[in-house]
Amino acid sequence: MPRASRAEAERHREQVIAATAKLVRTHGADKVSVPQAMAAAGLTHGGFYRHFASKDDLIAQACSAAFAERLADMEEPPDGEDTGEDRDHGVRAAFLATYLSAPHRDNPGLGCAAAALAVDAARAEPGDPLKGAFGEGLRKLIDAMERTARKSGDTAADEESVLVELSTMVGALVLSRACAGDDLSDRILTAVRDHVLGDDEHTPGRQDTSETAG
Repeated sequence: MPRASRAEAERHREQVIAATAKLVRTHGADKVSVPQAMAAAGLTHGGFYRHFASKDDLIAQACSAAFAERLADMEEPPDGEDTGEDRDHGVRAAFLATYLSAPHRDNPGLGCAAAALAVDAARAEPGDPLKGAFGEGLRKLIDAMERTARKSGDTAADEESVLVELSTMVGALVLSRACAGDDLSDRILTAVRDHVLGDDEHTPGRQDTSETAG
């Protein structure tokens, strides 16, 4: 296969994975068909098996891509905090605040895979590629949160504290989505956001986090 064709095939594969990552987080893995995924990427479904072994293979890769997006977001410093401890503290505060925000709640297709795909992974059979991809992505997210907490100056941060924090955040996001449209949804986000952030003065635009993209 010519070099240009290989590059084009890889670009198409990445387009399908990215499109599917949005679809499964929005609708759930069981609700996304191969033709729907290919159409969302602007491609015909006839070429699907040139890129993926099966639909399960695609869903697993989409799950991994969704987790990778969240990890990349954690590396972005808030404006004006490019270096040093302020940067690291700001990165963590921004991540926590935007995770527990209304835009994150309202846009699951661009949000955290841990919250969006937990039920799908729980229902998957042992050996299902989705279950493996979800577990690997979750471990990477836990590790990244622990590293970010330590770099921000939280010397007491360890896996146990991060597990509690992440479980609290994911649970709050799932519950807030379940009752979206009711003021209880906003109260859940606010209560848990205040709990995990405390009096953190590094939180960017803390008074406006409900309007900040997640």
